[in-house]
Amino acid sequence: MSDSVPSALVDDKSAVKTPAVFSAEEEAGIRESLRRCPAKGVEAAIEFRKTGDPKHLPVVILGIFERFVEPDLRPRLATADSDDLRVIEDLGLDSLTMMEIVMLVEEITKTQIANDELRQLSTIGDIKNFVDCRTRGLPPPPVAIVYDSAVLLERMPIQPPFLFLDEARVSATKATASYRITGQEFFLQGHFKGNPVMPASLMLEALGQLGVWYLLAGLPVEEGKVVGAGTIFFASTDGVRCHRVCKPGDVLTLQLKPKRVKAPLAVFEGSIRVGQEKAVIAEEITLTFGLVDAPAPAPKPAPEAELQAEPAPQV
Repeated sequence: MSDSVPSALVDDKSAVKTPAVFSAEEEAGIRESLRRCPAKGVEAAIEFRKTGDPKHLPVVILGIFERFVEPDLRPRLATADSDDLRVIEDLGLDSLTMMEIVMLVEEITKTQIANDELRQLSTIGDIKNFVDCRTRGLPPPPVAIVYDSAVLLERMPIQPPFLFLDEARVSATKATASYRITGQEFFLQGHFKGNPVMPASLMLEALGQLGVWYLLAGLPVEEGKVVGAGTIFFASTDGVRCHRVCKPGDVLTLQLKPKRVKAPLAVFEGSIRVGQEKAVIAEEITLTFGLVDAPAPAPKPAPEAELQAEPAPQV
């Protein structure tokens, strides 16, 4: 296992395709297609088509999104965490608008995104990574896997009433989850009297639980080994800031990204939002974990033909 978790983006200049001759007519066509996009996005698109260098793609994609996003939300595309923006929940884009965006991205980048592939791309970063790989002729990044509450209950070592994950989604580069504060949680009875508020320490606990799930479900380890569910413990946090009070009825959206992973330590950065509002930021959450032998696979049932007794010979 490597010392760190690699990015889904491949920074390999040898993978850059040599473009065909770029004509003045093509440049005019790009400028016409992107006429309502910001100038930097248009120029990046022209440079990409001239050189074939995928380093221009992030600016192209952000420029196309800026064309369709409502004006009051456009500043969010310029923030450091714009890759984490969800195209539906955070940017308010409907399915028809997303199809317009995809068609324009396909036209400018000379790529194809099938509908079943599009359904797996929920954030700006997902789309950037996918188009980057597609233009380089590389396999797309692994699809994130969604785990419902039944799976979490079956495999998580932490159980109700202390489990603060309703569902989770794990990819190669991050994990996300949700938790709805119902108001029936036992700790709200005294926190606070007449004013129930989710304790900040338990929101950090929820992020730690998402880290546990990432290690159990998303961490690649050596063959014949798995992360032991009983070996994972909270070690430390650093750079924690709380931005919002969270109360019954709020749905917490958790996100965790691995920064450094090498047994027995896993270091993550995490955040919690309610809608578009930041609730908690944690620069580092550190868990300890251990590897154990993978359980032996269950024996395969014998084929039905082998289970049937051979007929007795005729006399």
